[in-house]
Amino acid sequence: LSLQTGTTILDAVEKTVDPATQVVFNENPDSNFVKSNQFSYAIVVVGEPPYAEMYGDSSSLTIFEPGPTAINNVCGAVKCVVVVVSGRPVVVQPYLAKIEALVAAWLPGTEGQGVTDVLFGDYGFTGKLARTWFKTVDQLPMNVGDPHYDPLSPFGFALTTKPS
Repeated sequence: LSLQTGTTILDAVEKTVDPATQVVFNENPDSNFVKSNQFSYAIVVVGEPPYAEMYGDSSSLTIFEPGPTAINNVCGAVKCVVVVVSGRPVVVQPYLAKIEALVAAWLPGTEGQGVTDVLFGDYGFTGKLARTWFKTVDQLPMNVGDPHYDPLSPFGFALTTKPS
């Protein structure tokens, strides 16, 4: 039996960028670290820890720390794309004004290369939201056709791009 190891998003970024490009990883960067390094741009990957069944139940649906802190510290100092790894929509509205782009990677499994394939334009973005993405958890439950349906992104929302 041969087990194949997966590719993390970080591994995939390192394999994808030009060899002259320095990739810097910091799990919990403070704003001084970001400003002092004068980065051109950043990819911030945040999300939820692994869970199954009732262990993932959450009434707040927030991104786990240090995710929110990383978004604020990094995206407040440099242009960034935020990649959310989660099995469901999570609270993102408080961060939208600071970020250039938001990518819902959902649960990419062991293939982080698939995420970087679209981030770097080797393939276009083609997916559609299979769920409504709420603005705040106070809106939940939220379904298409509800009288006060006012989502952040509606069911079926998509931005399609072509490979660069």
